[in-house]
Amino acid sequence: MSIKMYGIKNCDTIKKARTWLEGHGVAYDFHDYKASGIDRKSLESWVKEFGWETVLNRAGTTFKKLPDAEKEGLDAEKAITLMHAQPSMIKRPMLDLGSHRLVGFKPEAYEAAVPK
Repeated sequence: MSIKMYGIKNCDTIKKARTWLEGHGVAYDFHDYKASGIDRKSLESWVKEFGWETVLNRAGTTFKKLPDAEKEGLDAEKAITLMHAQPSMIKRPMLDLGSHRLVGFKPEAYEAAVPK
């Protein structure tokens, strides 16, 4: 099974998740949104699985700096468009385990879900 982590290299939460994976000897590939962007199909899939409210990082600086008009009337389509244009607005990390995904980093969730 191939594990893929999506995120931004300099994000503190990404650093914690990477440290956890490496400390547990888990091999993974890393996809940096800043360097490689993200395809709309992946965003649509994640939003379908988790809901846009989970995938969109509304607590982050990028979202908070948006003009109020862009924050109003959010729905799945608008959230996907925002995240596609500015991947920093995607909740991090997104860990793709093949059969399922985890959003964000919680050591106990990784412990339960990540194969050793």
